[in-house]
Amino acid sequence: MKFFISKRVWPALFLLAGVPVQAGVVVVMSAKSDTNALSKAQVAQIYMAKSDALPDGKLARPIDQPEGTAVRNEFYQKVVGKDAAQMKAYWSQLVFTGKAQPPRVESGDAAVKQAVAANASALGYINENAVDGSVKVVFRP
Repeated sequence: MKFFISKRVWPALFLLAGVPVQAGVVVVMSAKSDTNALSKAQVAQIYMAKSDALPDGKLARPIDQPEGTAVRNEFYQKVVGKDAAQMKAYWSQLVFTGKAQPPRVESGDAAVKQAVAANASALGYINENAVDGSVKVVFRP
């Protein structure tokens, strides 16, 4: 039995072969940090302002990505179980009541990575394919 692929199918196969696979989101800390791993619950509590401490007792400094970005939406959906609108409402309420301020926002993977690498108690989330030697992955959702 011969395997036959139509001439019309070949161009589609070549196009699909060139489609990059999007890497998932990961939580990173400075490569110099003493923290090697965080649980989903720890990361969620830090990003929801329910905890401000790392496992070693140091003050956690969460860093966020801009609203509307795919990496931010994926992070909050996977780690906290909330979408962008729910997170906006959550932070609006906390800020209005004076209970907490949202994490500092950096402009993308490179800026988050730079801020995290410069502070051993900072943590941020980036696309997995942006990880380099300046940071280490402490949680994978």
